[in-house]
Amino acid sequence: MEVNVLNVSGQQTGAKVQLPDSVFGIEPSEHAVYLDVKLYLANQRQGTHKAKQRNEIAGSTRKLHKQKGTGGARAGSIKSPLFNGGGRVFGPQPRDYSFKLNKKLKALARKSALTYKAQDNSIVVLEDFNFDSIKTKNYAKLVADLNFSNEKTLLVLPAANNNIYLSSRNLKKVKVITADQLNTYDVLNAGKLLLTTGSVKTLEEAFAK
Repeated sequence: MEVNVLNVSGQQTGAKVQLPDSVFGIEPSEHAVYLDVKLYLANQRQGTHKAKQRNEIAGSTRKLHKQKGTGGARAGSIKSPLFNGGGRVFGPQPRDYSFKLNKKLKALARKSALTYKAQDNSIVVLEDFNFDSIKTKNYAKLVADLNFSNEKTLLVLPAANNNIYLSSRNLKKVKVITADQLNTYDVLNAGKLLLTTGSVKTLEEAFAK
């Protein structure tokens, strides 16, 4: 798939770049995408939720009233889950939500996500660029010139660039990552995927391994 290369002002440079079919034109796997997104979201969970059981509640252990003759329940502890302030039955406990996926399946999921974006014509390739200073208005202008101000955009860089990353950090609906941070969730969550000529090459090399 051949795509025109734009500059940061949204104008065509006259150059074209080939998006390799081995990355952007495969037979996508919905199940692989589902598993990789599920893994990503699971890894965002801290798993530190905790509710106290009756044996962890601070309270008196004396029997509330005599066993017989009250006509009521035979309550033995104020810490019972039946009482206000008592322990919780089957409450959440700390746990690790992560699970394992093999590398080939993760790669398949990410190539599938990139393929979906290519099929939807949602990929824009920019020439390699840099900002002279860290200014939010620089990145805001870039997005505005591309007419993507109202869309979620994901910019993939070939390597870390603090000037670009920090210039984008205060803006809503934009995210900047490097090619080695690419994940299925971010690709699918973005309305438009912005690649640079350098990141296209980096992705091709990474998925060729």
